[in-house]
Amino acid sequence: MRDLSESGWFNMQTGELFPHFPISADDVVLDAGCGDGGKAAFCARQGAHVIFADIAANEVAAAFDRLSGEGARQLTPIVGDCARLPLPDGIASRVIASEVIEHVDDPGRFLDELVRVGRPGALYLLTVPDPVAEGLQVQLAPPVYFEKPNHLRILGRDEFAQLVTGAGLTIVHRGSFGFYSAMWWVFFWTAGVQLSSPDHPLLKQWDETWRALLATHEGPRVKAALDAFMPMSQCIVARKP
Repeated sequence: MRDLSESGWFNMQTGELFPHFPISADDVVLDAGCGDGGKAAFCARQGAHVIFADIAANEVAAAFDRLSGEGARQLTPIVGDCARLPLPDGIASRVIASEVIEHVDDPGRFLDELVRVGRPGALYLLTVPDPVAEGLQVQLAPPVYFEKPNHLRILGRDEFAQLVTGAGLTIVHRGSFGFYSAMWWVFFWTAGVQLSSPDHPLLKQWDETWRALLATHEGPRVKAALDAFMPMSQCIVARKP
């Protein structure tokens, strides 16, 4: 969480979930592929109406439990694959799809649906794994990591941008983050532990090394350089005309 915060995520002072992506109580936020609701919870704390959707019913249930009591003016859970959302056109002022596009069968169709439910002027926060880090994962991760329902494709940086603009959105900001996480996964595959209990000296020592780096005077500058060189994820903030 500290690394994400250093990258601009979850900024309670500015109300931005990510740089250039503010959330207010007036917003209707759709989190497509919400997982357990980590990003949706931030939006709930801003008082927004939060619509959260995921193909896994257990994840939606966990997200509902997490978001309840966080201050959202309304919560709308949806269980489904987001290929056709049970929502009217133009309902959302903010749309999030974080680490989802690489999983879907048809990214273009998926984005078209997200564009349909966004109102004119809506902001979109879209993230996918970065190709440099993913190229490393291909060499180290079990084959199932790149099989359905996991990652079906690796999107190049230009390819990602073209996918977004091809859906009719205008890019307003591009960012990257997560060198720490990219290396954590390298060490995770090496350690041979279970994701449900990733307890291994190698992972602990990497965490301590990263904390020590961030605590130095030059730490933030080094982190920024590494995040640009091999981020875990690439991020685009876009606007619907």
